[in-house]
Amino acid sequence: MKHKNLKYPTLIAVLYFGMNAYGQTTPQDTIPKENKIEEVVMIGYGTAKKRDLTGSIAKVDGAEVADKPASNPVNSLQGKVAGLSVVNSGQPGSQADVRIRGTVTINGVNPVYIVDGVFANNIDFLNPADIESMEILKDPSSLAIFGSRGANGAIIVTTKRGKAGRTSVSLSSSIGIKSLDNRPNITNAAGFKTLFNEDLANQGLPAYNQFNIFNADTNWIDAIRQKGGAIQQHNVTIANGSDKNRMSFSFGYQKEDGSIKYEEYERLTMKFNDDLKITKGLRAGFGFTGSYAKLPQLRSFSSALNATPIVSPVNNNPGEFFGLYNSLPQQIGAAQIGNPLALVEGHRYTQLNKDFQFNPNAYLEFDFAKHFTFRSNYFLTYRNGTGRGYEPIFDIYIPESNTVSPYSGRLLSTVNQFENRDLSFQQNQLLTYKNKFGNHDLTLMAGFETINREYSSMSGNAKSSLSNPLGQMPNNPRFWYLNSDYVDPVTRAVNTSQYRQKQVSYFGRMLYSYNNKYMLNASLRNDGSSMLAPGNRFSWFWSVGGAWEVSKENFMKDNGVVDYLKIKGSYGDLGNQFTPYSYFGYPVYVEGGTGVFNGNLYPAFVKQYEEAEDLTWEHLKSYEFGFESTFLKKRLSLEATYYNKRTENLLNYVIGNPNFFMNSGSIEAKGFEFTAGWKDNIGENFSYFFNGNLTTTKTKVLNTLEDGYQTFYGPAIYKAGLPVGAFYGYEVEGIYQSYADILGSPASTIGDVGPGDFKYRDLNGDGKITPDDRTMIGNPTPDFTYGFSVGADYKGFFLNADFYGVYGNEVFRDWGNGSSFAPFNYREERLDRWTGPGTSNWEPRSFSGTAYNRENSTYMIEDGSFFRIRNVQVGYNFDRELVSRYKLQGLKLYFNVQNLKTWDNVNGFTPEFGGSATQFGVNTSGYPNPRIVSFGINATF
Repeated sequence: MKHKNLKYPTLIAVLYFGMNAYGQTTPQDTIPKENKIEEVVMIGYGTAKKRDLTGSIAKVDGAEVADKPASNPVNSLQGKVAGLSVVNSGQPGSQADVRIRGTVTINGVNPVYIVDGVFANNIDFLNPADIESMEILKDPSSLAIFGSRGANGAIIVTTKRGKAGRTSVSLSSSIGIKSLDNRPNITNAAGFKTLFNEDLANQGLPAYNQFNIFNADTNWIDAIRQKGGAIQQHNVTIANGSDKNRMSFSFGYQKEDGSIKYEEYERLTMKFNDDLKITKGLRAGFGFTGSYAKLPQLRSFSSALNATPIVSPVNNNPGEFFGLYNSLPQQIGAAQIGNPLALVEGHRYTQLNKDFQFNPNAYLEFDFAKHFTFRSNYFLTYRNGTGRGYEPIFDIYIPESNTVSPYSGRLLSTVNQFENRDLSFQQNQLLTYKNKFGNHDLTLMAGFETINREYSSMSGNAKSSLSNPLGQMPNNPRFWYLNSDYVDPVTRAVNTSQYRQKQVSYFGRMLYSYNNKYMLNASLRNDGSSMLAPGNRFSWFWSVGGAWEVSKENFMKDNGVVDYLKIKGSYGDLGNQFTPYSYFGYPVYVEGGTGVFNGNLYPAFVKQYEEAEDLTWEHLKSYEFGFESTFLKKRLSLEATYYNKRTENLLNYVIGNPNFFMNSGSIEAKGFEFTAGWKDNIGENFSYFFNGNLTTTKTKVLNTLEDGYQTFYGPAIYKAGLPVGAFYGYEVEGIYQSYADILGSPASTIGDVGPGDFKYRDLNGDGKITPDDRTMIGNPTPDFTYGFSVGADYKGFFLNADFYGVYGNEVFRDWGNGSSFAPFNYREERLDRWTGPGTSNWEPRSFSGTAYNRENSTYMIEDGSFFRIRNVQVGYNFDRELVSRYKLQGLKLYFNVQNLKTWDNVNGFTPEFGGSATQFGVNTSGYPNPRIVSFGINATF
């Protein structure tokens, strides 16, 4: 599949220049005055100087995410770090699809998050303004300490704590407006009429005769989208500190409108930390993070894309039914698609979901015997989600018959209610030995950790009753409960689920350097889990890495060009515990059939799957090697790394009689990471920087359950020799132009064909088109991704811009393909369909009734390459002496534009699509990543 050129391909050329050597970006309002070789980074259960490490850790300063209009901090990392892929969804409160160095398992993709020492699956509860730094751990040397959680990488989040000094109060506030950048191209009323009547004619049916009734030209996207959606963020932080006690408190509020009407997200966050120095060698601390969110009632644009544009949203004809929502034409989609505006307006604010999270933590730390430190940490995570909702009943107008009918055929109002609770307790005990003797610098750490998690959920639904003397349940939230007087008890149904997970771990790490030139890092961890079968619950994980700081050798001194050069490499065995179940040794029973006893029918129960006594976690064998360097008095920085990750003993769920789990198969991901950067000053008042990154990734399924085994995940196939998530189907080599063309081509065995239908390629050369002619038609993993930033500062005025792009991936279009017999609206490209010999060799004839043209093929493949102006910010930092007159320590005003412009070749709201480990990059038209124009102010007192 050849890629179309981007509209502005010259922009790609700059990706070879200006990237920071450590994957670290520059704060938006400052230009670094010195290279951060001596920076301290989080490494899991501790900290270390970056130059003493042998692995790849990228550090992003909290200032990079604090003033961006995003509820989840990880959303702002897109394009910032080599090897880190972030696919955002524009829906408020959504979680991004995050992958570090490709896809390496079939069960999960996201990295593990560690927030101030506690493991988390998501960081949507964090206020971006509370973040001190985010470290992205990518290599085995830094990840093996996390054992069975380390295979997909890790993101360590450190939040702000109080510092010694005067009391300070920081305020930040921003307000922004949303708008759409891209949108799918679909036909208007004129185009729809042409294609629909042609559809009918190609089926031998008469033309549609009711366009006199349905004569509107409605853009359903505009009808339901939120115009001028707003986003606002407000934060206050109070910090006070002395040599004995350091305290900080913060409070944040965010409110965001979605791209569809009545999608509203609202969140409150609170954070407190208190660090106490009891004696010279004894320290203690306590803190908590909390969040409370009102979650949006999420909708999609799917019905707006499919609904015919010839219908007016509301009946405007005078009479008894004036003002009711119109039904779609009975012959054109009414049975499959409801009026999109009726769905949004009629169901507004009828689902009330809330999320609450509370994370207290405490620690005690003391020094002894000169070189030893012992730290005891305790973490509690409590998350509670609740919701209740209502399905209303209301009438819609049927224009053909001048009657009304219940919307969606619903005669009874319904109510739903749910609650889930997730409670985790984590503790670890850490003993650290640190000593420097002669040319030797040694740090040893040993730890013990336990994690206990309990999860429970309840959900239920019920209907109203026509015989209830009170009538139907009203559209009033006070009645939306399962025990409401309006509920018919006979229809009440409740489901529950629950599980417990326990993990115990022993681990250790060594950081050693000789003469500050030769470094050796090693980690070892043993994880035991209740999820595995008894007798096989423990697994070992380990890594070793080495580095050589060449620039400290005598032959490199005073060369005038190379300031710093370190060669590094590491190898390790990491783990992966992603799994859909919690008890491999104790499967639950599910209904598997029925039996008759004494004339009565009873359900029969079977095991959900067979026990697997030898099951273990997946193991990822990974290695990397590369270098870090700076040149020309630290103005130029360069880094390059090659990585190779191979996951073995994949955790497979095998469908059989009975179903069972087993370890089998392997996946490989490999590639290169390049980063470079330049920073300099011109005179005393002007400074500038240019930095970015480039990453290549190739994935491959090395082997599966057995030779020849393959399985499908939608349009994707899992098969040895192919990339992970590869799209599978037929190659289209043109359109049959005539019956003579059909007779002169390989015969089709997969469906009847006629002129104007696809001509599939006979790949195996057997003279006919069969399922054996299917092949890989696309790869959702890009050949490379890149991001770069430019910025300048002049006397307090600053300008920064971030850019991001991907190249070489394919997207599978899963909408507008005529994939249903229902008459949906059409993509605009369908106007270029085949209407006779020579009219088109790509767009087939207009006929929705043939399944032949709906086979997965290269017709559905789109070029996924795109380039985006990710963020632009311009502002002014007021002179400190000037603002000090008004009792201020600092004042910053800025204007920010996020997602300013995206150039792509995908017909949809966005060119990027996440998904599961085995199916991603599928274009369902998506949800907009909106352009957000915002203004903000930061003040410190």
